[in-house]
Amino acid sequence: MDALPDFRVLNPTTLDEALAARAQHPDSMPLGGGTDLVVNIRRGIVAPPVLIDMNRVCELHAIKADAGTLELGASVTLSALAGHPDVIKHYPVVAEAAGHIAGPTHRNMGTIGGNLCLDTRCIYYNQSEWWRAANDHCLKTTGTMCHVAPKSRGVCFATYSGDLAPALLTLGAEVDVAGPQGKRTIPLEKLYIGFARQDVPVTETQGDGKYYHSLRPGEIVTAVRAENTPGLRSAYDKIRIRRSIEYPVAGVAVALIRKGNTLTDLRIAFTGTNPRPVLLAGTAELCGGPLDERVIKGLDALVRDQIMPMKTTFTPGHYRRRVAGVLARRLLIQLFES
Repeated sequence: MDALPDFRVLNPTTLDEALAARAQHPDSMPLGGGTDLVVNIRRGIVAPPVLIDMNRVCELHAIKADAGTLELGASVTLSALAGHPDVIKHYPVVAEAAGHIAGPTHRNMGTIGGNLCLDTRCIYYNQSEWWRAANDHCLKTTGTMCHVAPKSRGVCFATYSGDLAPALLTLGAEVDVAGPQGKRTIPLEKLYIGFARQDVPVTETQGDGKYYHSLRPGEIVTAVRAENTPGLRSAYDKIRIRRSIEYPVAGVAVALIRKGNTLTDLRIAFTGTNPRPVLLAGTAELCGGPLDERVIKGLDALVRDQIMPMKTTFTPGHYRRRVAGVLARRLLIQLFES
């Protein structure tokens, strides 16, 4: 890694001050724990002239978790989230996902907002400046071709790898965002637009690995919230090359409701496989009966259709798809039988 370039750091203490700073400096970037952003700056991937440190904005540090609702400020650290007793009790999938992220020191610094807005990754993109220059820059930086899929006709296949998003997607979460045009609330699923479809042009609502979220210029995520569902059982797990300090080869969140011997509700979300976190569509059709071979085969079919990992890591895409399916089946069986 090279030395850090020059930049200014602004330290707002209120959300209004932070938004004013973003408006005054359009090329600025918000800074949480810096565990991803600062690394990308050092690698020469991005070079914002101004960083806006969000950690002094007190209103972004709130945690509310009870039997009814979950409300989390964007600057809450991952370690605080993973160790919060009420989150562990009522929303175990969220606590488990937070506890799986990187290593302990990263979780002490990293924030909820930073993990939700994590930049997409690729073995050609997340390298040093000299490495990228020697191998020709890729589509996600200043190049004209996606090295993962050279015939992708201008579509980037970089992968989203945040752990919190799939956990929160199974809870039907929504996010608050704020920017120059005011504040708005959107479903968390609508924050991500990285579909990477070669037969569909990149637009503001259907992006790829380079255009992967729907935030408007100057907007920041300020909070995420979800409502509890009585009887919902949930868990998160992932496979990674090392046991810590590692992004997922594939990560899976599963939430379900069992009444008697009947599966009445099923929600499954993935990370580390597509340019966006994927909330699996079609799981409702697997409900209404026991957890039998029909459900398992149906789940496998949904994974094959919707999980589309490319070789954006050092593990083959077909291996990551298989890992995703195995993790999903394992968690489904464990939660149903618990």
